[in-house]
Amino acid sequence: MIELTAVQLAERVQQGGLSAAEVTEQYLARAEQYRGLNALLHVDAEGARARAAAIDAKRAAGTKLGRLAGVPVVIKDNLCVRGVPTTCASKILEGYRPPYHAHVIERVLAEDGVLIAKANMDEFAMGSSNENSAYGAVRNPWNQAHAPGGSSGGSAAAAAARLAPLTLGSDTGGSVRQPASFCGVTAIKPTYGRVSRYGLIAFASSLDQVGPITRTIGDSARLLSVVSGFDKRDATSAQRDVEDYEGALGKSIRGLRVGVVKLPAGNSKSVEDAFAASLKALSSAGAELVEVELPNLEYAVATYYVVATAEASSNLARFDGMRFGLRVRGNDLNETYGATRTQGFGPEVQRRIMLGTYALSSGYYEAYYIKAQKVRTLIAQDYARAFERCDVIATPTSPEPAFKLGEKSSDPLSMYLADIYTLPPSLAGLPALSTPAGFSPEGLPIGLQLTAPAFEEQRLISVASALEAATDFAQRVPAGF
Repeated sequence: MIELTAVQLAERVQQGGLSAAEVTEQYLARAEQYRGLNALLHVDAEGARARAAAIDAKRAAGTKLGRLAGVPVVIKDNLCVRGVPTTCASKILEGYRPPYHAHVIERVLAEDGVLIAKANMDEFAMGSSNENSAYGAVRNPWNQAHAPGGSSGGSAAAAAARLAPLTLGSDTGGSVRQPASFCGVTAIKPTYGRVSRYGLIAFASSLDQVGPITRTIGDSARLLSVVSGFDKRDATSAQRDVEDYEGALGKSIRGLRVGVVKLPAGNSKSVEDAFAASLKALSSAGAELVEVELPNLEYAVATYYVVATAEASSNLARFDGMRFGLRVRGNDLNETYGATRTQGFGPEVQRRIMLGTYALSSGYYEAYYIKAQKVRTLIAQDYARAFERCDVIATPTSPEPAFKLGEKSSDPLSMYLADIYTLPPSLAGLPALSTPAGFSPEGLPIGLQLTAPAFEEQRLISVASALEAATDFAQRVPAGF
């Protein structure tokens, strides 16, 4: 059963070849079997069994089932699920149970998906290794001494280890794409506004997006089609129809122009080799390779860590011990605020709050935040000019394969630089995906990132589908899983 894709599983459940209950039990057993990965923070076995039983009852009654019929889904722990612990992997939200569903959760349930667990993550989605979780690091299924990437490391590890056919993560500066690269799976960051942020606990509101992480591009296309669409509860939600993402699968890319930028120094040889091999495979499939320039790429890391931390400073001000989550009492209100936030937030979250508060402070707002927003505009303009010459842009997803747990923990700047390729599309609000592109000599996965103009997710899916068909990378699974 676990070898089936989500699309195949849904079809079997719809036709009666499998029951939602037996599928759910299979994946609940796997969640228990592989607890050592620390990919899952809360397994909702009771809720999953109840949903599976309801789906089977619908089928028995002759009611048509949805596009995710009986398919288990793992949800990143910054997406609200009514009555289910939702902590953002932070002590400050320990015990919090939302009174409502996030928009994407409503969509998954409406299509008869089965939510089985909340995934571990970097605290408040701040990190690139999943080592910042208050509940311990997630381990990479390909080599458990290595990081799974972040911040959606639990979702990516769960997809790679086949703890669920479908997982959802969030992406602010690469948080579905980079862990997908490290774990050898596929992930899509949609265009900003394509998927509602309602019920996604905010990190940086002008950047955050919810996206699928799955083993295959077909499953990502199915899940993206389910969660996309306008939502009046999100003021930034795009009022436009949802495209036929699954219709883009298997579509010829003959004549499609793939933009190639000159890579900056610092990539591992295995990443550069995999990137070259991917370009060759796309060329063999009929794509035309063209050189393009993104001259402001080198400023993306600095720009992001001003914009994102400033927004985080504002968004996380609500976690003060007064309304929900942890409260550490002091002698007065200010002491209570200080003690709660000191004990509730981990070191990386505190670091980013301080950076953002500084960037927004009097005398520095113009010098840092406003200047970063201007550079952000320049980066978006670079992409607009590049897309006059090409249809998609290809880069590595990460400059290196998964690094070892602890390897970069004492050097935040080194960790931040790991996102050099994923940050620019986020700053520009563009859709981007990571698809498996090879393996290092040590057997660690490597990803290829593809970026397209706004709302051209179909184009990305067609290119990723062509690459997936030309290789066997998406079919490989970690030993022992």
